[in-house]
Amino acid sequence: MTHKCKTIGALFLMVMLVIGIAAPVHATSGEVVIYGEQLTDQQRNEIRNILEVSDSDAIQEYDVNGQDYANYINGNPNSNMYSSAKITLEGSGAGLTVNIVTPDNITEVTNEMYANALLTAGVENATIDVASPAAVTGHSALTGIYKAYDVEGEELDKERMELANDELNVATDLAEDEDMSQEEVSELLTEIKQMIADQDPATREDVEQIVQEKLDNLEVSLSEEDRQMLVDLFDKMRDLDIDFDQVKSQLEDIASTVSDKMDELGLDAGFWEKVGNFFAELFESIRNLFK
Repeated sequence: MTHKCKTIGALFLMVMLVIGIAAPVHATSGEVVIYGEQLTDQQRNEIRNILEVSDSDAIQEYDVNGQDYANYINGNPNSNMYSSAKITLEGSGAGLTVNIVTPDNITEVTNEMYANALLTAGVENATIDVASPAAVTGHSALTGIYKAYDVEGEELDKERMELANDELNVATDLAEDEDMSQEEVSELLTEIKQMIADQDPATREDVEQIVQEKLDNLEVSLSEEDRQMLVDLFDKMRDLDIDFDQVKSQLEDIASTVSDKMDELGLDAGFWEKVGNFFAELFESIRNLFK
């Protein structure tokens, strides 16, 4: 009997050990607040109020600086950091939600641009509130979010973080250089990601075809320089073998949110009809292949 108990006990320990090895690493605490280092004491208190940081003892607080910008995404170490963020890590399946709580002070980046870039970086299942007490572009907020994950023990891939920063730059450049709204840019990037997830392109030429197909079907006209910028971005994603299948539902959420915003703003009423027609034609082509 004793021998049998020892055997069962040993088997139990082995099972627990295997489970422990196989289980993914998740951050253990709830909320982290990252402040831009350049904030004055008055601005820091303002951000605390905006982000509803009422109990500092229960929330971990850190500063993000230019050196962090350099470490995480090879940015300029002399950059002034004002953008701040509160990151609430959620359970598996919760999805990614980004809220810009000071929209007048984040001048170039939208909620959907942040969410799209963060999915590229590997950030999932979190609620992220971004704020700044002064007008800034908003690009540096990504660095603070990466730092929050780092201090929480969540290791993000450096190449994916750099690529996410590139994506944010592409998004804001397109919105500035081309005759496209921020919502149209977000939708374009999201739809291309969804197509890449569906088609799994093997070569740069495949990526270029996907990008051009999407531009043609949405009747989006870009300069050759900006078109190549898009191809370069998504070809890097292909090289890094980023699996967007895992976050399809979150990409769909982004697309749905952007669609609602465009409806509210009355932007290009035919845009979504073109999207629907494109996918109808795509699915019909796939069906014909199997006839």
